[in-house]
Amino acid sequence: MIPAAAELPWIVVIPVCLLLLAGSGLTLIGAFGLLRLNSFYARVHAPTLGTSYGMGCILLASMLFFSVLQTRLVIHELAIGAFVILTTPVTLMLVARAAIHRDRLEGKDAIPRAARPD
Repeated sequence: MIPAAAELPWIVVIPVCLLLLAGSGLTLIGAFGLLRLNSFYARVHAPTLGTSYGMGCILLASMLFFSVLQTRLVIHELAIGAFVILTTPVTLMLVARAAIHRDRLEGKDAIPRAARPD
């Protein structure tokens, strides 16, 4: 534990804890969605949304904690958030399109209606 962290005021500790709990809860919901949903196309969305929002809460908690601890504005986490927010949808689309292409080649009926050629 960081020695100075024990001396942080409660007005900072409570929001940091709440943001960490919310972020970890959202990430856990995304992980459960990955396990519970039955098709690949449904499974793709739960972890993407869960981890994006969960990551946002955890990064906000980190920014708040270290800004107060170091008595200066700490915004390094904004770069992490920007990279994740920019790369997550692109990765989702690439993986889903590869799955659709594979399913079309194999002639499977699991292709979502919107992706079926008329």
